[in-house]
Amino acid sequence: MTRRLRIPYSKTEMQWLAANCTLVISDYHREFCVRFDRSDVSAVSLKNLRKHKGWKTGRNGRFTTEPPTHPNSAAARFKKDHRIGAAALKYRPIGSERLTYDGYPERKVHDGLPRRKQWQLIHVLNWEQRNGPIPAGFALKCKGDKANPDPSNWDLIPRSMLPRLNGRHGRKYDEAPSILKPTIMAVVKLEDSLRRSRRDTGVDDRG
Repeated sequence: MTRRLRIPYSKTEMQWLAANCTLVISDYHREFCVRFDRSDVSAVSLKNLRKHKGWKTGRNGRFTTEPPTHPNSAAARFKKDHRIGAAALKYRPIGSERLTYDGYPERKVHDGLPRRKQWQLIHVLNWEQRNGPIPAGFALKCKGDKANPDPSNWDLIPRSMLPRLNGRHGRKYDEAPSILKPTIMAVVKLEDSLRRSRRDTGVDDRG
């Protein structure tokens, strides 16, 4: 008689199997294979392993109106930050980086905040780490490549300049060649400074 080969499991896999042993066998098998990319393990193999290890599932095959009360069930299935299935595959740990749809690098900084606040623009994080919080009424504008988050690549400018740089009647700053951007920025800064000066002195800036 040919002896069946024992299926190997890593320490991490065994820890997961023990922690999630109360799952229904179909879910138990599917989630294990997805999480650890195992196509060589059958549901029967996991069922036999669970039986061999003496892991209790909280089910005895008889109908009952009471839910399972296995002490490990709640900890395994409902503990904070526990993810299974698609959520586990999509999860990105804190410190992960990616590009926004507009091409700006951002970094994950938190798991507990609302999703839109879990990620922050890296150039903002770097700039504020060096210079402190961005003042109200101001914004950061890149001098060249927007994918470069180094603080030296970003200008702190009044938000009133943004329409003059890229608005409907602006100077197309974002579309301009890199060699022209410093000149455009200097001109718009001068225009904005003059407009503010005239406003503060009561001079009409129209016409």
